[in-house]
Amino acid sequence: MLNLSSLLEHSAQEHPERTALVFGDTRLTYAELLERSQDIAERLRLHGVGRGDRVALSCPNVPDFPAAYFGILRIGAVVVPLNVLLRPQEVAYHLTDSRAKAFLCFEGTTELPLAHVGRAGFDQVTGCEHFFLLDRAGNADSGSATPAQAAATAAEDTAVILYTSGTTGRPKGAELTHRNLAMNAMVADRLFAAADDEVMLASLPLFHAFGQSTVMNMGLLRGATLVLQPRFDADEALRLMHSEGVTFFAGVPTMYWALLGALGDQAPPGRLRTAVSGGAALPVEVLQRFGKVFGVGVQEGYGLSETSPVACFNPPGLPPRPGSIGRPVWGVQMKLIDDSWRSVPGDGDGRGEIAIRGHNIMKGYYRRPDDTDSVMRDGWFRTGDIARCDADGYYYVVDRVKDLIIRGGFNVYPREIEEVLITHPAVSMAAVVGVPHPTHGEDVKAFVIPVPGADLSEAGLIAWCRERMAAYKYPRSVEFRESLPLTSTGKILKRELAAEAHGETAPA
Repeated sequence: MLNLSSLLEHSAQEHPERTALVFGDTRLTYAELLERSQDIAERLRLHGVGRGDRVALSCPNVPDFPAAYFGILRIGAVVVPLNVLLRPQEVAYHLTDSRAKAFLCFEGTTELPLAHVGRAGFDQVTGCEHFFLLDRAGNADSGSATPAQAAATAAEDTAVILYTSGTTGRPKGAELTHRNLAMNAMVADRLFAAADDEVMLASLPLFHAFGQSTVMNMGLLRGATLVLQPRFDADEALRLMHSEGVTFFAGVPTMYWALLGALGDQAPPGRLRTAVSGGAALPVEVLQRFGKVFGVGVQEGYGLSETSPVACFNPPGLPPRPGSIGRPVWGVQMKLIDDSWRSVPGDGDGRGEIAIRGHNIMKGYYRRPDDTDSVMRDGWFRTGDIARCDADGYYYVVDRVKDLIIRGGFNVYPREIEEVLITHPAVSMAAVVGVPHPTHGEDVKAFVIPVPGADLSEAGLIAWCRERMAAYKYPRSVEFRESLPLTSTGKILKRELAAEAHGETAPA
């Protein structure tokens, strides 16, 4: 099955009365979820949306997300999931860049489609022809007693465009094919032990690659029950684990840290048997504490949006190696390279940039051939992450090539923040770096040169940024400077600022 759109339909045929989704008091069977997705597909089809059209989707972890996701795929269209924290101007960028023909939006998202122009100016600003509120789309009369057959799609057709800041410039859309995502779901399914009573807690956002492939797609493939949590809260997650008998949990390191803090004196969930971590390096202390307290070892892995995302994992059935992202999954190759794409030895203290080849590698960046060529060669994708590899083939990420900041599992690219900052009338120059944070891994700090004579405060500038950036992006601290360190060619020496923020000496 290399057609992602048939995944839900197959499971609905195999387990029509099995519970697919749990959300509060709502429980949907696989047959009911399929029916909802068919309704959305018909609504889109009747408005002229079809094969190859991009359809943006802004929705938290509620039943509408998987219904819309598979409804879009059913007509052969391409899903463009959007982070629900994006501000209107950021949404406009994604709609315009993806050339979305339609935009499905959860009704509770009050600012959208675009607060600054209103719905009347929506299509003129973005070029997007149709805007639907999800519950209205889902409940609409399809106009046909029998849903139309799913559109024929090829394995190499684009199924999803996932936007990522990557390592350069503004967010880019990674084109993932039906083969990429279907294979990734199947490979993930092979990694983790399963049973007929699998219950998975979906706390990771489904618009993100990790939650989409490793929780939603894999879970629906194996006929599991998905318990949806719109926004992660450790206390609520523990309550759901107990009340719903959760057996599988996937999260980023900060989630594991929060679960340990929230557990207190209460007993750990009794049915939890699989725990998966990704998105950032899991601190060894947290890994060991979680295993001791919850009685479940955490399997740590690695991937990127461009790799669908699973590329590497600690093998099941073997003790996890603390600090390691594991070995390449089935059908995937990994190696370490230098700046010229030459292979380098990674044993001992040897280091190189991770390159990956396999069924999981994206088609390319949407409408960005130069960006695609810069990271892909002969089927290999260079990740921008520096690692070493031990004698047994286990990889250990040790650094990043670029300045990417990972805050609470979300990628934040400094240049995007800087470009917004310098639009402030009192800001002359800005540089953004990541600084350590006890729970989020990293936080965002801005170094700013004010316009001479400007009346500018740290609190005022942060408040200004909050109005223009997603919650995970805006700087939490600002330091004003008269000058910034520069190279001989006038480039800002961010490594010096980052080292200073970390209390270290800048590397030579």
